[in-house]
Amino acid sequence: MAPFTTPEEAQAAHQTLHKTFKSGRTKSIAWRKWQLKQMWWMVSDNEKAIAAALHTDLNRHDFETYFFDIGAVKNDILVHLDSVEKWAADEIPDAGFLFATLGRARIRKEPLGVALVLSPWNFPVALILEPLMAAISAGCCVMIKPSEISVASQDLMSEMIPKYLDSSAIRVVTGGPKETTLILEQRFDQIFYTGSANIAKIIQKAAAKNLTPTVLELGGQGPAIVTPSADIDLSAKRILYSKFLNGGQICLAANHVYVDPSVQDEFVERIGYHLREFLKNDRTDDMSRIISDRNFERVAGLLEGTQGKVVHGGKQDKATRYIQPTVITDVTMQDSLMSEEIFGPLLPIVKADYKKACELTQTLEHPLAIYIFSNNEKEIEEILANTQSGGVTINDIMFHAGVPNAPFGGVGGSGTGAYHGKYGFETFTHKRTVVRIPFWFEYFLGFRYPPYSAKHVSKVANNTKPGFKRGETKEDQKVGSGASGFLVSVLGRGARLGLLALVLALVDARFGGSPRLLEVLSVIGRTLKARLL
Repeated sequence: MAPFTTPEEAQAAHQTLHKTFKSGRTKSIAWRKWQLKQMWWMVSDNEKAIAAALHTDLNRHDFETYFFDIGAVKNDILVHLDSVEKWAADEIPDAGFLFATLGRARIRKEPLGVALVLSPWNFPVALILEPLMAAISAGCCVMIKPSEISVASQDLMSEMIPKYLDSSAIRVVTGGPKETTLILEQRFDQIFYTGSANIAKIIQKAAAKNLTPTVLELGGQGPAIVTPSADIDLSAKRILYSKFLNGGQICLAANHVYVDPSVQDEFVERIGYHLREFLKNDRTDDMSRIISDRNFERVAGLLEGTQGKVVHGGKQDKATRYIQPTVITDVTMQDSLMSEEIFGPLLPIVKADYKKACELTQTLEHPLAIYIFSNNEKEIEEILANTQSGGVTINDIMFHAGVPNAPFGGVGGSGTGAYHGKYGFETFTHKRTVVRIPFWFEYFLGFRYPPYSAKHVSKVANNTKPGFKRGETKEDQKVGSGASGFLVSVLGRGARLGLLALVLALVDARFGGSPRLLEVLSVIGRTLKARLL
């Protein structure tokens, strides 16, 4: 393991990043594209080294590494490269003719500044590079703090990133809790953290001292809900897969399963079948190991304390930190397995129909994901209406996290903020509203200055008839597609004023704003305004 970054080195890196950002260097779209391309080559050139580091840290099979780390990251870099100019372009707000057209109102996309990215140990490559590419696309400088638990990946990131990326704008610092605490005392413009809720509370408390916004990508006890209408065999296979992938050490794994009593026996039998298939010919090397002795003891302790019945799996090897995917039935909400997010290859099964599953889910913190296994639209809609979660995949596992151009993030206890694609760019971006008010607006707003006059109150009071009656009930409401809002903006009162202002502006521009013309326009403007409005 390489030596940790010293406090002096971390402070110097912090100062360099702030200096670089103030120089405006990273705001250039050319700089952003250059760095994204360098990141692509960094991953492409070092695929074998990345796979080796993840195998050292987690016994990760190359298939999982290429699928979830290397392949996914390279694809996302190309998406950012293709889209960064479009994402960074000014937006015209839906502000009506007066502001959007005459006032040239725009929403500028500006980088937040210097961001701190704190990555986890379970996906120690992808979950550094995914937020990093978003920060680069937004034009930010970035300090990266890899997890010290995944040592080989930490050392590889510390070696690769300075070789490929602009070290004046992107720095890697290393360390444990002590070093991280010192880093958090520095002022950042954004903190992006992926990890546990307990550590997130410490980070958010530290960020509050500098009013630093945070994005917290956490996890939670995400359930799978299996109803009688589901394909039970495929449901069992897909849910079990989430406990096999990365040794179950993934925030998107199904933490536990609510299974309808009428199909529980079939579900348990099919899970047993697929577990034997996954481990056919004793292929235990296909499965990742628990990251550390401490985490092994924690997961094993949860299993040891259960009052449920182990029906499949259960093998353990402390020396290699291997825990076989394990299915436990007869689990209650008071069981040790339900006391916290498992983050390991244990799968508790709670007997409950989907209505009861919704009730039980709402007694816990909002999870990062809910998985609904059903072929009944009424059941699906009822579950969606009666639960909250960061995202939902129906009849499979984790797919909502891979939907292109869709936000990925938590809610409540499973996190704040979102990223992926455009939403990652926006996470590191400040949307700055800019409007240009021409001087000839005085024709219409000259009455706003003191001394105030009572005769002008009617001009600023909203005396518009609302178009609805007092005493309406919910049943009286008509809900449409929203198209009427467009017609109001085009044909309404504000548009008439905008049209008038356009005519006056054109005349003003043509005759150069002479004092006599301004006087005439003012009289015409007041007259027309009184007639039109």
